Amino acid sequence: MSTKETYKQKIEAELELAQAKLAEFKAQAKISTADARIKHAKQVEEIEQRVGATKAKLKELGEASEDAWEQLKDGVESAWSALSVAIRNAAAKFKD
Repeated sequence: MSTKETYKQKIEAELELAQAKLAEFKAQAKISTADARIKHAKQVEEIEQRVGATKAKLKELGEASEDAWEQLKDGVESAWSALSVAIRNAAAKFKD
């Protein structure tokens, strides 16, 4: 298996975990009070956008040639980092 494929699989696995966390946040928002639901909706929307951006970067990386994928790796890392921060922020707000 190539380094590119191994890296892609790693990010895909992390993305699956992020999506599971997103589903958990959505479930928590559903059982919250109306005020909390409004507050949490913003967090959920941000995570959904970040998941979409990360998926797009990962798709771009997957379609890149073996020679070019390293150049796209930074974009994937940046998107993943932003998603991770959004999840941590949401987790903190859901605990409040």
